[in-house]
Amino acid sequence: MKKILSILGVLFFALGFSQKLDIIQSGEVLNYRIHYGVFNAGTASLTTLKTNYQGVPHFYVKGIGRTTGAVRAFFKVEDVYESFINYQTGLPSYYVRNVKEGGYSQHFQTVFNHSNQTLILTDKKTPANGSKVIKSVKGIQDMLSAFYYLRSLPQSQLKVGSIINMNIWIDDELFPFQLKVTGTELLKTKFGMINTLKIIPSVKSGRVFKDDESVTMWVSNDINHVPLSIKADLLVGSLKADLDSYKNVKTPLKFNP
Repeated sequence: MKKILSILGVLFFALGFSQKLDIIQSGEVLNYRIHYGVFNAGTASLTTLKTNYQGVPHFYVKGIGRTTGAVRAFFKVEDVYESFINYQTGLPSYYVRNVKEGGYSQHFQTVFNHSNQTLILTDKKTPANGSKVIKSVKGIQDMLSAFYYLRSLPQSQLKVGSIINMNIWIDDELFPFQLKVTGTELLKTKFGMINTLKIIPSVKSGRVFKDDESVTMWVSNDINHVPLSIKADLLVGSLKADLDSYKNVKTPLKFNP
């Protein structure tokens, strides 16, 4: 279960080059409901606030994921992700991953230096490990900034047939990521029907997923590119997350009855 939830985090918070975040509005809140099969498994939320980091305009984004209901009774998850994303470049400057999943916990802080393609990783759970400088790559994203990078792509770059490659820093390693826009679909949601882009991320089959294309993601087919639903077919069961509530989206989402 821990691995499943972590992978979902990559896909949701989780998917380069710099991309100005004009489409995102300060004060935006996205809340998701997560189901594992028939069980109400958890919630995830993303909040965005315009601020300054080291005197430079940034978005401060906070993501929270937690199990609920019957699932929480046997597997408690309290995950917190934070990122300061440069408003002009769309690249992360500072990233925190602080997770508690069952008996497992991890607390990493990462400072990005894009000018020389390095990062400084600090293990806050084990201070004795200190900090270390790691070589990175051009355009590296963290789990939260990747989410907003995807949304900020112009519609000309996020259309049917597009393939998007990214390098995402998850906790203490780099994760190459690819997404394919495979088509459009009219999606039924709790708010009504809405036109979406259907996106399939690449995943590794075998230990968790049935095959390499076991995950499907639907985002609004408009300038917002808001993720509305994600479904993962697992070796055992399936995982699904749907937009449950939202506010302060810059351009109104167009739902039809």
